[in-house]
Amino acid sequence: MKAMKQFLLFLWCSAVLAWSADLPGVHTVYILSMSHGMDQYLANRLTNDHVFQVVTDPKLADAILTDHIGKGLDADLEDLMPAPPPAKPEAAKTQKADQPASPGMFTDTVNKLDNPASRSTFGRAKGTIFLVDLKSHQVLWSVYQPAKDTTSKEMDRTASDIVSRLMKDLYPRQK
Repeated sequence: MKAMKQFLLFLWCSAVLAWSADLPGVHTVYILSMSHGMDQYLANRLTNDHVFQVVTDPKLADAILTDHIGKGLDADLEDLMPAPPPAKPEAAKTQKADQPASPGMFTDTVNKLDNPASRSTFGRAKGTIFLVDLKSHQVLWSVYQPAKDTTSKEMDRTASDIVSRLMKDLYPRQK
């Protein structure tokens, strides 16, 4: 039984080390818009404490900070960094003379979402922040730190707590 406990402890420690292996490789982050302006408070704390360089262009970032994952995040990433369009055949580029140059007044909306619920914040867990690798889309780090209220002082305190926990995980003390 003791050997089994030691083996499970070894597996757990290995998983923790493998999980945090990519975290030190993050140097630049892009912060998605968050509820109650938490993105602004996090950007302020991250730059003031010199944890990460916050960039305004997601193409320059190593990772992204967000308060949601799943289909909503995938849709946000597709909007920020769209995949290149497939090459179109030459025949599709030419337009027939009888077709109008612009869509008519009663055609479908161009910017319609496939699934509006994927962008909804209704089911979002308030207080959870994720650091997601942009290349692999893996969650590198997460924390649950809800704000007690939405005053600026409380939001700044919460952002400070989040960045402190991130720094503890980024730079663990050597024994």
